Amino acid sequence: MYDIFGWLLIIIYVIIGYWATGQTFYYNKFVIHKPGYLFGTRLAMGIFLGWLLIPTALVLSLIRKK
Repeated sequence: MYDIFGWLLIIIYVIIGYWATGQTFYYNKFVIHKPGYLFGTRLAMGIFLGWLLIPTALVLSLIRKK
């Protein structure tokens, strides 16, 4: 039971980290790369820097709505 909950938290963290990377680094940018490069870069940055990017993206999204 707890093992499934732990994996679920990891998956949610990766998804939100991927979103946060797009909201901070790639906001209003048109990026052309090889297939899969952008996905891999955003995924890696979301995993390793998610602890910093998620709160930053939340604050930026609140500021941008005004």
